[in-house]
Amino acid sequence: MNPAGAFIRRPVATTLLTLAILLAGVLGYLHLPVSPLPQVDLPVILVQASLPGASPATVASSVAAPLEKHLGQIADLDEMTSQSFTGTTRIVLQFGLDRDIDGAARDVEAALNAAHADLPTQLKLNPIYRKVNPAEAPILVIALTSGVRQPGQIFDAASNIIQQRLSQIVGIGEVDVAGAALPAVRVELDPDPLAAYGIGLEDIRAALASANADSPKGVLTVGARRYQIYTNDQATRAADYRPLVIAWRSGAPVFLTQVGEVRDSVEDLRNAALANGGPAVLVIVYRQPGANIIAAVDSVRAALPQLRAALPADIDVGIISDRTPTIRASLHDTETALMIALVLVIGVVFAFLRNPRAALIPSIAVPVSVVGTFGAMALLGYSLDNLSLMALTVATGFVVDDAIVVLENIMRHIEAGMERRAAALRGAQEVGFTVVSITVSLIAVFLPILLMGGMVGMLFREFAVTLTLAIMISLAISLTATPMLCALLLRRQTVARRNPLFERLEAAYARSLGWALRHGVVVLLLLFG
Repeated sequence: MNPAGAFIRRPVATTLLTLAILLAGVLGYLHLPVSPLPQVDLPVILVQASLPGASPATVASSVAAPLEKHLGQIADLDEMTSQSFTGTTRIVLQFGLDRDIDGAARDVEAALNAAHADLPTQLKLNPIYRKVNPAEAPILVIALTSGVRQPGQIFDAASNIIQQRLSQIVGIGEVDVAGAALPAVRVELDPDPLAAYGIGLEDIRAALASANADSPKGVLTVGARRYQIYTNDQATRAADYRPLVIAWRSGAPVFLTQVGEVRDSVEDLRNAALANGGPAVLVIVYRQPGANIIAAVDSVRAALPQLRAALPADIDVGIISDRTPTIRASLHDTETALMIALVLVIGVVFAFLRNPRAALIPSIAVPVSVVGTFGAMALLGYSLDNLSLMALTVATGFVVDDAIVVLENIMRHIEAGMERRAAALRGAQEVGFTVVSITVSLIAVFLPILLMGGMVGMLFREFAVTLTLAIMISLAISLTATPMLCALLLRRQTVARRNPLFERLEAAYARSLGWALRHGVVVLLLLFG
């Protein structure tokens, strides 16, 4: 049985099949995400809980310890790291690499529910969790600066305009605003006048809450007209709070300014960022898992002019960090190496075959095998990264082997006087099993990489699979398009004349081969040595 016979007899169908593989590879290349390394989703979950005003020791003992007790009972938990700060705790859970992140999230939620009874009653908000990849670095950092506005005002503009707009861009997974906080009014109380007036902190809080309530005002009816009253009781500036009466003592009002200082500030004072030596607000952009990092950054850059127009004129916007230049340069170098490898392989084939028609056949088979691999990579959810492109660069030396084996065997029969179509049928049948065995042996070489565990195995798995795909596509091309092209292109009269240099090389090889066959024991000893 000759599997290549059907493809040799149907050149149009074989050509369409080859073009389909090439087109699928081109489409896959256009849709493949770009990243520096293969996408590795670590099963990591971050748990956070807040106890405002508590010291780190109190947070660690009353909040972190009960959470650790219940979270530590989750199956397949490799590592748990806990950090306690003033008023908050942060627990990072890293699970086994084979653990499903969604199943781990359900177990974490169940553990948090079980730990609720052991947590302090004054814990107003339940602990929260989210899936994170701690190794994922931001793809872009944008700095907002102003010589007129306060950081809180810049933060407000960044969170209301830039953050919402960038979050809508395709490929952007998360946008954080750092370096300041939202504007707020801070009341800093003096304990001495509070003690003198006999006013407690709860009295202050109640007075602020009641004076800052946005309650319905009702309506006014004048004859046949009805007027809805629209006023806002909420105070947004320190000047609105200063005349507030918080208590009455001896028939006289006690104003808020008598017991403390009221000033315009921000919600969180312990938050700052610098850009070029000055205060700034940073917009930190993360990509969505699996997204094309270069396309995402280009989309953000394209949206920046519109965002600058939406911001106040006295706020300057600039990019201070961009991951794509190094990625672009690295991918460009790898793609250049891939193209050089293709040219060198084709050049070596042409130099040794000394036949333009014969050299054209592997010159078609090698690019189709490499480009067709992009389509299979897209189906597997892989990306264009340094490891996958390196695999294709290595594959150029392998994928040409199958085509050369088939081509040389067919040329041997043509040189012997056989008609080209009969030579293609016979030559492909003779080496079909050999080509399959070559492919299987190459795949077996990279099988240990596929079986590697841990982080290294997850990174290099894409390398091994990409290389295997290229070799398998090369096998398909060698048993279909290559013999069909041989039957169409090769001519007996186009066989190049013998070259004296190659004849001397062949004669030297024949003599060395004859010696090796006559002295088999010595050759085996050399092999073991």
